[in-house]
Amino acid sequence: MIYGIGTDICDIRRIRETLARRGERFAEKVLGPHEMAVFRERRARVEARGVAYLATRFSAKEAFSKAIGMGMRMPMTWRHCEIVKAPSGKPEIRLHGALAEWFEAKGLKAHVTVTDETEYAAAFVVVETKN
Repeated sequence: MIYGIGTDICDIRRIRETLARRGERFAEKVLGPHEMAVFRERRARVEARGVAYLATRFSAKEAFSKAIGMGMRMPMTWRHCEIVKAPSGKPEIRLHGALAEWFEAKGLKAHVTVTDETEYAAAFVVVETKN
């Protein structure tokens, strides 16, 4: 049974401007440890790829927060929700801390997809009950 659905679209130019103003502190606020390593690697190779990666993660976390009906309030935090890649390449949501405990106690499962183009990143999340 579907628990919630969330979607978000993000202007990559806005993310780029925020990075220019605030530096890597912005990325450190939004990304978890694994995501931060991937962001730095992609950004070092091609700046635009790093920025697009950050934008898709930002969008996916916004969509996830909508799907669980919390918005950005405890236990939902930017860094407790990571969007990782399965060996197949499929994006998956990995939760940490109090958010992971809350999610598991509710018996929920999440599905996520992300996409980006030159100026926009988007994400769609479906959260369902496991039962």
